[in-house]
Amino acid sequence: MATLLIVEDDFKTNEAICEYMKSAGHKAIPAYDGAQAVRHFREEKPDLVVLDIMLPKMTGLAVLHEIRRTSFAPVLMLTAIEDEYTQVKSFDEQADDYITKPFSMVLLGKRIMALLRRSGQSAIPETMAFGDVTVDFSGYTARDEEGIIELTPKEIDLLRLFAEHKGLVLTRNQILDELWGDDNPIIDRTVDTYIKNLRKKLRLGCLVTVKGIGYKLEVDQ
Repeated sequence: MATLLIVEDDFKTNEAICEYMKSAGHKAIPAYDGAQAVRHFREEKPDLVVLDIMLPKMTGLAVLHEIRRTSFAPVLMLTAIEDEYTQVKSFDEQADDYITKPFSMVLLGKRIMALLRRSGQSAIPETMAFGDVTVDFSGYTARDEEGIIELTPKEIDLLRLFAEHKGLVLTRNQILDELWGDDNPIIDRTVDTYIKNLRKKLRLGCLVTVKGIGYKLEVDQ
């Protein structure tokens, strides 16, 4: 579990991000203006900061400057501003990543977890057990008592995606966007096929269908 500082002056957006990351197993601390953000950062020493640029009292860039005076904790800038100057200025102040509104919550979660992994605060362990099956995400292998279970790289990536968002419902479109991107297949039933294969190969009764929405991993890890 990582401690995240969510700095966003819009209450609903802040609350949505906090709830999403809490459901993924992290501690999320909200801040609604720049001064509060600096104070919380000094008191809580979070592992990562999601930081809006347009804030009351202090701008996000000013907050970032204060953070970098004492810490190299990952900072992901979150803003509606898309101009190149603002992006360049953010990276000049040593921001680690940048995402613009409106954004996909799943994409934001992926960016956060990628930053945590790079900083040594991995969102999930590289090896996880699902019943009597052990999956090595870094080695792209799975095995049980009888030996190696043949999985494709895409099946491993799909299982990792569910593990990173355990307890959360992922729609077919979200899964397609995350794993296939611009190579997104025309038919979303591709996801159903991969889910079916994972369930069969790994005996994953915890990978459940949420009718009319998508799938989620119900597992206590």
